[in-house]
Amino acid sequence: MSWRALLFRNPNTASREPSTEVSTLEIGFDGAIYRIRLRRNRQARRYTLRIDAAAREAVLTMPARGNLKAAREFAQKHGGWIAARLARLPEAVPFADGTLVPLRGIVHRIAHRPAMRGTVWTETDGDGHLLLCVAGAPPHIDRRVADFLKREARRDLDAASRRHAHTLGVAIRRIAIRDQSSRWGSCSSTGVLSFCWRLILAPPYVLDYLAAHEVAHLVELNHSPRFWHLVERLVPDFERAKSWLDARGSDLHRYGNPAGDMSGAEASYPGVRGC
Repeated sequence: MSWRALLFRNPNTASREPSTEVSTLEIGFDGAIYRIRLRRNRQARRYTLRIDAAAREAVLTMPARGNLKAAREFAQKHGGWIAARLARLPEAVPFADGTLVPLRGIVHRIAHRPAMRGTVWTETDGDGHLLLCVAGAPPHIDRRVADFLKREARRDLDAASRRHAHTLGVAIRRIAIRDQSSRWGSCSSTGVLSFCWRLILAPPYVLDYLAAHEVAHLVELNHSPRFWHLVERLVPDFERAKSWLDARGSDLHRYGNPAGDMSGAEASYPGVRGC
């Protein structure tokens, strides 16, 4: 196709042309094969690598004019870095009978109750241990526990967010609960707050801080000194929650099956950059 045809071609026609863009590549290092997810970014000026803890894979960001050959060479060059960072990830913990899962920062053991009616509930056994009981067939345990945790997260985040919004005299348009891996929460210019449901696994003061953080963005859609003053007004000891997330936040992503919406603080490790 000539340059004039490329310049003046109908965009609707172009959208129907088959895409040859490669979304992943594989490299070998020390006898193991590692899958790398590729992500093209128009604003990127160099190749970068990071580890997505939630998806448990390496992500390579390419510049708009980057090419697959250079991306593969860059990933291969840093094969040792990729292998080491992936090896450091905590072991994945599925929602299954006997699994220990934190709920509001307190460890509960999942107890399958196939003969019982209902879905998921909490109780204490005869020895004083906290249980997260799940009714139904074994294949439904993971989904039912995840759904229960999302409902609990929505309830706590809705209450905390609206309490902080009342303090600041602002209105929340809507609250969305997702499984975000790049940030714990977000605030749109239209007043929609989004949170990662995994915050329900953390201690309550961490969830409360994230709610205050996003509500403060309804006043200051930035991270200026004025914004942090608002956060401190809502949660005077917010640094405690930030420190907890920095130290243990990525650990929350190992529970349950990874979700499809990978749209919370960063759940990725610092990356490496190329030219």
